Order: sequence, then structure tokens, then C-alpha cells
Amino acid sequence: MGFNCGIVGLPNVGKSTLFNALTETVSADAANYPFCTIEPNIGRVPVPDERLERISGISASIKTVPTFLEFVDIAGLVRGASKGEGLGNQFLGNIREVDAIVMVLRCFEDENVTHVEETIDPVRDAETVMTELLLSDLESMERRIDPIEKKSRSGEHEAKQQFAVMEPVLAALRDGKPARTVTISENDRAIFRQLNLLTAKPVLYACNVEEENAAKGNPHSEAVTVMAAAEGSGTVVVSAAIEAELAQLGDANERSEYLETLGLTEAGLNRVIRAGYSLLDLITFFTSGPKESRAWTVTTGTEAAPAAGKIHTDFERGFIAAETISYDDFVGCNGEQGAKDAGKMRLEGRDYIVQDADVILFRFNV
Repeated sequence: MGFNCGIVGLPNVGKSTLFNALTETVSADAANYPFCTIEPNIGRVPVPDERLERISGISASIKTVPTFLEFVDIAGLVRGASKGEGLGNQFLGNIREVDAIVMVLRCFEDENVTHVEETIDPVRDAETVMTELLLSDLESMERRIDPIEKKSRSGEHEAKQQFAVMEPVLAALRDGKPARTVTISENDRAIFRQLNLLTAKPVLYACNVEEENAAKGNPHSEAVTVMAAAEGSGTVVVSAAIEAELAQLGDANERSEYLETLGLTEAGLNRVIRAGYSLLDLITFFTSGPKESRAWTVTTGTEAAPAAGKIHTDFERGFIAAETISYDDFVGCNGEQGAKDAGKMRLEGRDYIVQDADVILFRFNV
């Protein structure tokens, strides 16, 4: 599918336990020692969406197919990673390949689980990770900017455009600020993306708390929330221990009962998945009929023709129109025919901007 989130953090904070629960596997070796995960583990996770279930029920579809988000479990980082300490070079290379960062922070006290810094301070831990990412970006930018600046001064048009983007980014990095804090115009977005900077990636902080604090968090997770708000990032409170237990319960009723005993209404991982989806600025549109109801993922602002291409390239190449019904109208009119009878079905052209939860039938001819 192409959209992925890297699960990162210091060693022994619960990354692999969380990944195992996300993918309902035991593929990531969740042992209690640093660098347990060396090669990144990759898992595709269905995005929970009650709207798809509702649409499928109305259409009496034989199959219901969710959309998926990819999660990558990356080896733990330590101080000095930007200089190659621990598995630093490998860590930084792996994280460069993902679209967004889910940073797991240890917000639980447990003397049986070692911490590389020996004390529990998730804000410090977050700063440790971000500092290493920032130092790596700084080194990369300082190495690249000199030849671009020389070409820019000689009048090369492309180099001038690149330098105009790189200069404020480098200034921010030197000031200790991540690249994502720099305001980039829409015209310069492509150049900015080509820089492939670690600190340009959006961040979600996953606060791993004790089981008894899974519903409301604790002082450690509250401190992370304050930090995240100040930098415009998101937070999710989750207990990796609870999620690991849930992953072992195969029956949905058993899971619901277990969550109820803990005072929870849903699995924390559902919030992590949805937050990751939002972090990547993704939306969902649906196709639905008696054979199948399916969710499809596109980025916000995608036009109808490229959205059709997500289903099949022929749909985009031979695009004619998109018969579109909003989710509310589809449900309110009890399906496609009811929406058509009520005049709620719209015929949209190839430049139509697909909206979240649109139910679409693409007309094409090749």
C-alpha cells in the first residue's frame, strides 16, 4: 500500500511488545535486553473503521475488506547513534525509509525491566531520540549545502531553488529545531521532500503506561502530552502489557469483557492505528456492492481520477465520472438506490477532490 509508520524509541521501552500486539504475532522478539530487534520487522495492520462495517451491512456484501497501514519495528536507539553508537547507523537508515514516526516512550515503573538511562523520564528519552535524529540531519545538510550554494551563486536556476529551501532548514537545525517546524511553500514541497530529513517526518508519541493507568494515563504521560502539544505533535496512551494480553484472546467477546474489567472501551492499539493514519494525512473512501465492500486509502486532497487509479490503473486511464454519495447520505438513505432516489448521488468529474468516507462508483472506458 505504501504508507508506513516506524515504531522507534530507546531500548526496552515496549516497542516490540507493541508491534507484536499490533500485528497479533510474536515475530518481534520482545526480550528484556537492548538491541533485541536488529532487522526491522514489518507488519500490515487493518485500520479499524466502523463506517465500513455499516456500509457493508447495508449493501449485504459477501466480503468486507479494510484498508491497511504498515508498521515497522525498528531497533532501539541510544545516545551517540548519529555517530554510529549502538546500532545507530542501521537505525537511522531504517527510519529514513518510513513516512512517519511513532515514538514509544516508557511511562511505567518496573524494576524488573532495565532502562538504559536507569531512571524513568519519558520527556528526556524523547529529547534523546530527537537529538540524535536532528544531529544526523544537521550533518547531512552541512555536507550537502556548500556545493548547492556554489552552483546557486553561479546562476544555476535549479540550485537557486534548492538553496532557498535548504538555507532556512539548516538554520532551524543549527538552532536545535526539527525540520518540520520550518514553513515550506506548496511550490517548494517537492524539493523539501527530496532532502529526506529524519526530523521532517511527523511524530506521534505513544506513552506506554502500567495496566492500571491505561484508561487515564499517569504523571509521566501527562508530561509527554504537554511536550507534544508545544511542538504540535500527538500523543496516545497505551499499555503494551494489556495489548499483548488482548492479542492472545482470539474471541471478540473475550476481548470486550477483558477491556471492560479494566475500564476501557476499546483497545489502545485502535487509537494508535487511527492516530498513525491521521499523522500521515490519510483519508478513506469506500466502494460497495453485493459482492464486496472495501475501504481505500488516499492522501487528503487527492482528485477523483488518481483515487480511481488506486483500484486499478485502467480506472484512472479511462476515467469518465465518479458516482459519489457521502457516507451520511448512504446510511441515511439505506444504500445506493435509496440515495439515488433521494437525489443524493452526485456525478463528479476527474478533478473532484475526494472527501473522507465518500462512497464512490467509478465509471471508466478503456
